[in-house]
Amino acid sequence: MEYMNIIVPFAGGLGMFIYGMQIMAQGLENAAGNKMKSLLEALTKNKLMGVLLGAAITAVIQSSSATTVMVVGFVNAGIMNLTQAMGVIMGANIGTTVTGWLVSAVEWAEFLSPSRLAPIAVIVGVIVMLTGKRRSTKDIANIVIGFGLLFIGITTMSQAVEPLKSSEAFVNIFVTLGKNPLLGILAGALVTAVIQSSSASVGILQSLAAAGLVPFSAAIYIIMGQNIGTCVTAILSSLGAKKNAKTAALMHLLFNIIGTIIFSLAAIAFFAIVQPVWASGRITQTEISLVHTIFNVVTTILLFPVSGWIMKLAKKIGNVKENEQDRSMVLLDDRMLETPSIALQSTVNETLRMGEVVRESLETARRVLYTKDSKDIEALKEDEDVVDKLCAGITSYAIRLGTLQISEKEHQTVAHLLQMLSDIERVSDYCENISEFAETLLEKKVSFSAVAREHLDEMMDAAIDSFAYALEAVRENSVDKAMVVVEKETRVDELEIQLRSKHIRRLAKNECSTEAGIVFLDTLVCLERISDHARNIVEEVLV
Repeated sequence: MEYMNIIVPFAGGLGMFIYGMQIMAQGLENAAGNKMKSLLEALTKNKLMGVLLGAAITAVIQSSSATTVMVVGFVNAGIMNLTQAMGVIMGANIGTTVTGWLVSAVEWAEFLSPSRLAPIAVIVGVIVMLTGKRRSTKDIANIVIGFGLLFIGITTMSQAVEPLKSSEAFVNIFVTLGKNPLLGILAGALVTAVIQSSSASVGILQSLAAAGLVPFSAAIYIIMGQNIGTCVTAILSSLGAKKNAKTAALMHLLFNIIGTIIFSLAAIAFFAIVQPVWASGRITQTEISLVHTIFNVVTTILLFPVSGWIMKLAKKIGNVKENEQDRSMVLLDDRMLETPSIALQSTVNETLRMGEVVRESLETARRVLYTKDSKDIEALKEDEDVVDKLCAGITSYAIRLGTLQISEKEHQTVAHLLQMLSDIERVSDYCENISEFAETLLEKKVSFSAVAREHLDEMMDAAIDSFAYALEAVRENSVDKAMVVVEKETRVDELEIQLRSKHIRRLAKNECSTEAGIVFLDTLVCLERISDHARNIVEEVLV
C-alpha cells in the first residue's frame, strides 16, 4: 500500500477542514459584533448563566480551546472570577459538539451532502465576497466559504483513508484502542493536544468512521481523551499568567479528567456486562456526534453541583490565595485581542476602573484642603502614580486594539477611549495639584474663612458630581446622565466667575489671608477644568 497517497491527501483535507473552521468562526464572530459585548456583561450573572454563555460562545467560534483561552485571559485580567469561569468552562465543552453535528449532518440530512453542497457554498461565498462592498456582507461570505471548505476537508480526509480498510495492521490499531481504554484515551488526548483543537480532532475521528475503520469502544475512549487533550491549549496560554488564570486552566483539566474517569468506568462496565457486541461494532459519524454530546452534557449535569469542590481542588493544587491585586496593574490580556469586540468592552471597563480611582481621589481632595492631613496628601500622590501607570498601559493596549480589523464604529470608540483616558489622567493631575495646595496651607499655617469654605464646598460638589455622572453616563450609555454633566459643567463655569469676583472683593477688604486667597483661586481653576474634562468624557454618549 502506498501510504504517501493516503497521508498527503489526508493532511491536505485536515488543513482545509481547520482553515474552513477558522474562517467560518471568524465570520460568525465578526457578524456577532456588539452582541459579544452583551455576552460579556452576562458574566456577572450566576454559574448557570455561565454554562449557557460558554456553550453559546463556543458554538459561535467553534472551539472550546479558544473559549477556555479567552476565559483564562478574563481571569488573568480580573474581569471574571473563578466561579464565573467554572460555569463558562463547563458550557464550552457542550458548545464544542456543534462542529461534530455539522460534519455528521451528511448522514442524517441528504441535502447537506458535501459533494452537492460544499462546492456550491464555496462559489457562492466567493461571489458574495468579490461583489459585496459592506464589511457585514464579507463576513457572511466568510461564513459560507468556511462552511464549504469544512465539508470539502472532511470529505477529502474520508476518501484518503478509505484504502486503510484493507490494512489489517491499521484496523488492529483501533481494535487495540477499543480493548485498552487507557491507550484509547491517550491516543485521543495526544492527537488533540498536537493539533490543539478538539473540533478538528473529532472531525478526524469522523472521517475515519466514515470509512468504517473505527470500533464503537475505541471511539468512546478516544472521544474522552480528546476532551482531555483540548485542555493543553488553555494550560499553555496560562503560562506566565497570574495564579488565578492558571487555576482556571487547571479547573478545565480537572473537570474533563473527572468526567473521563466516570464515563470510562461506565463504558468498561457497559461493554463487559451489558452489550459486549457493541464494542466491536463500527461507529458512524452521527453516533460519534451523539456520544460526544452525551458525554459533555451528562458530565456537566453530574459535576455542576460539585463545581465548587473542583474549584477548591484546583486552587489547592495551584497554591492560589485570594490576595488583593495591585491597583496599578492593568487588567487587560493579550488573549482577548483574538476577540476584538470583547477586548474593546474590556478596555472600556478598565478605563472606567481607572476613572473610579480618580473619583476616589476627588473625594479625598474634597476634604484635604480643610483637614490638611498628611496621610490624605500622600494618598493623593500615590493615586496619581497609580493612574499614570494605568493610563500608560491602557493607552498602549487601546492603540494595539485600533490596529485590528474592527468596524468603523469600534474605531471611533477606540479614538474616544484614548481621549477619555487623557481626560481622566488630567483630572488626576488636578487632584495632585490640590494636594500640593493643601501642603502650602499646612506650611503657611493658614486656613480658609468660613465664607470661602462655604463657596468652595458648593463648587467642589458640582465639579465632583460632574465627573461621577460622566463615568456613569459612559458605563450605562445614558444620554440623560450625560446631560446632567453638561448642566453641572455650565454651573461650574458660572460659579467660577461668581466666586472669583466675590473672593477678590474679600481679599480687598482683608477678610481672608493672601496665602489662603491664592490657594482658593487656584483651586477654582482646577475645579473648573475638572468639570471641562467631565464634559469631554461624555461627548460620544451625546453624539
